[in-house]
Amino acid sequence: MIAKSNSSQEPGLSFSLDDFAKALDQHDYQFAKGQIVRGTVFEHTSEGAYVDIGGKSPGFVPLREASVKSGVSLAESLPLREEKDFLIVSGQNAEGQVTLSRRQLELKKAWDSVSEIAESGKSVQMRVTGVNKGGVTGEVEGLRGFIPRSHLIEKEDLESLVGQLLTATFLEVDPDNKKLVLSQRQAARAAAIRKLETGALMEGKVVKIQPYGVFVDLDGVTGLLHIKQVSGSPIDSLTTLFKIGQEIKVVILEIDEYKNRVSLSTKVLESYPGEILEKFDKVMEHASERAEQARTNLSN
Repeated sequence: MIAKSNSSQEPGLSFSLDDFAKALDQHDYQFAKGQIVRGTVFEHTSEGAYVDIGGKSPGFVPLREASVKSGVSLAESLPLREEKDFLIVSGQNAEGQVTLSRRQLELKKAWDSVSEIAESGKSVQMRVTGVNKGGVTGEVEGLRGFIPRSHLIEKEDLESLVGQLLTATFLEVDPDNKKLVLSQRQAARAAAIRKLETGALMEGKVVKIQPYGVFVDLDGVTGLLHIKQVSGSPIDSLTTLFKIGQEIKVVILEIDEYKNRVSLSTKVLESYPGEILEKFDKVMEHASERAEQARTNLSN
């Protein structure tokens, strides 16, 4: 018995194999350089990986484009049967195959990530992989980073840092020139600053004297005792009251974590304006009791 064709089928719904092939061709031609496509890895070879991206031909990922991380195998970076996003880095060849990159996509995401971290002022960890005359190099988020010697805590034996994880903050993030510069010293300073509290009495050492103020080292954090915060009375010259290496007690007046600045005061320890100029040793001797009163005043 011969089945009859369905003559009542609505016009426009008929879809032949030729039409399907044409539609598939049109779909494939939409694959172009710069597009991001999603696909499933289905084969590994000695040269790279093949990915099903829904076209006539699979996409191909060369070994060098498999991952932003060095020394990682295909099995680790592109596991079989796993679905991932890829960047098309080369348009279709004669067989309709496109060249894909996971590495370049990861690079873009990595630069976006470090830019966001840099803006927030947060620290990261860099694994040191090499040493040069200017400092050390390493990897951060899969990117090559550099810490200048002047921004390292250990400035002499740089070879001892290879393999270590250093906590650092960003000094420069330049995706266009692939430049990533970090500072270990600033990160250490930021971590130390976070331990300080406004209103706390600290003992420190004078490390620098300028016309506008005195810089005091507080166990790794340098704070500024501005000339206006030394006493309630005007001071002609700070060198008449302070000397390099002198140990003094100060009250933390303000902490700016974003700018890594600490403002100090001895004026708040005075019982009357000018007392520290007349009786410096006495003010220092009774600094604890005076600081308690100062904390009450600062909180009000």
